Amino acid sequence: MPYVNIQITAGATREQKSHLVRDVTDSLVRELGKKPEHIHIVIQEIQEEDWGYAGQLTDDWKKQQPND
Repeated sequence: MPYVNIQITAGATREQKSHLVRDVTDSLVRELGKKPEHIHIVIQEIQEEDWGYAGQLTDDWKKQQPND
């Protein structure tokens, strides 16, 4: 029974999360021959202030990036 935990910073739409679950499930079925009904996927959304990147909190790091 595959269990997949996806951790992302907060902000993904329900549609995006649905696509992630579908794509990961399809990959496990295709590559490992797993049954979709045996696959469990958990998406954890983490606030940017609770995620560290490049030695900083992600929200602080993003503030320093040039606007595109």
